[in-house]
Amino acid sequence: MMKDFIQLYKIGKELGLTKKEMNTVLFHDKNKNRVILMIIFIILFSIVGYFMVLIIETAISNTYPSGTKYSTVKLKDYDRKK
Repeated sequence: MMKDFIQLYKIGKELGLTKKEMNTVLFHDKNKNRVILMIIFIILFSIVGYFMVLIIETAISNTYPSGTKYSTVKLKDYDRKK
């Protein structure tokens, strides 16, 4: 990947572009809607994070409700082989 950037800088120098012009083309510094995009990403990541917390919380929750015994199956329920 670094080789690609180096080649792009070499091509840009051959075309007579300055370093600042190459950076604006490669890294999109002139984005007018940058603040709006950042707000959208923050909202999107917070929604995804909220749903991940809900999924993890339901996965970790107790199997048995509080106040109940864990199992009603006993050994005498099974027939023993003779």
